[in-house]
Amino acid sequence: MTHLHSDVLSALHRIAPDFADVAAAHDRSGDFPESNARKLHEAGILGLAAPRDLGGKEADLPTALTVVQSIARDDPSSALVLTMTWLTLRGFGERAEWPEHLRRRIVADVLDNGALVNSLRVEPDLGTPARGGLPATIARRDGDQWRISGRKIFSTGSTALTWMLVWARNDDDDPKVGSFLVHRSAPGIRIEPTWDHLGMRATVSHDVIFEDVPTPLDHALDLRPLAHVRSFSPEFAAWGSTLVPAIYDAVAQSARDWFVGWANNRVPSNLGAPVSSLYRFQEGIGSVDALLLSNRVLLQAAARGELGATELPLLKYLVTENAISVVERLVALSGNPGLSRSNPLERYHRDVLCGRIHTPQADVALGGSGRAAFSAAANKPVEPIGVAVP
Repeated sequence: MTHLHSDVLSALHRIAPDFADVAAAHDRSGDFPESNARKLHEAGILGLAAPRDLGGKEADLPTALTVVQSIARDDPSSALVLTMTWLTLRGFGERAEWPEHLRRRIVADVLDNGALVNSLRVEPDLGTPARGGLPATIARRDGDQWRISGRKIFSTGSTALTWMLVWARNDDDDPKVGSFLVHRSAPGIRIEPTWDHLGMRATVSHDVIFEDVPTPLDHALDLRPLAHVRSFSPEFAAWGSTLVPAIYDAVAQSARDWFVGWANNRVPSNLGAPVSSLYRFQEGIGSVDALLLSNRVLLQAAARGELGATELPLLKYLVTENAISVVERLVALSGNPGLSRSNPLERYHRDVLCGRIHTPQADVALGGSGRAAFSAAANKPVEPIGVAVP
């Protein structure tokens, strides 16, 4: 953590316990914790990743990793919505087609008003565009504006977003695809409360329906034929591939800490001592700590830029699977208390399982790595593997 951000880290330590206090309630209600977003804004955290020339602090990836994991240990849903906003802000430096006035408007909205931003890409029929294919969402040109119609699913942060980057195609005979920037106040936007999920329930990842929604012509960003859609740079890909699995590693850390406290205080009458005194429990925590150590080393290496583009998908796969294994081992050790809704371990178990659904999923990460290995041995070029970006 650089000195520049030490004040922000101090503020984060003050507000993070409040996140833990409301996490269980929002998990049950399925509502987004608006108070958490407000506190992140007031602490100056939302704009950490924004470019410095636009008023942000342009935090580096090690700083972002520290902040995201600190938040995710208490409320992973808030951490995921924050991460999506940060990835969008980082994308400003990648996309020269962003008009300057839009870059300034969005960053000012984040810094001054606590605006949240995310890319809406997944559709009912298409699934994730990371696997290819044209979106069904269509933007039709109508005079000096576009009119957008379609449905996006798994729209993280839906009810809390101020700006949405809608992945769509235009209505040309040979369609081009790109992102269309839409403000939540535009008429024709409807949120259908479909997110009734196992875990990460407070991300409010509902369906967002666009019915002839207007947006100005210059809000269309980088329209290109599908075959020529540009990939993000390795530096930007490292942000998505590091921060998203880091959220689930933080969930596993919280599960570990809860279990240690529980095991130290659980004294069965037939044992007359805490269950933590049993070798089985000591060995179990040792195996958990080994997995968490592996995750920490991997995430820190990625944050320092030490992993290559073909290794980033494996990072996401390994960190996620290690985190899931950690929580599953703790549930098995704890027995019924680990599955009781009166204990947070049950919620950690549900939340950590959601790490698998983020791009790139296991088959893509492992299959791509295998292709890269065979291509390298044959001295042939290999296509880049998909990474966890918005």
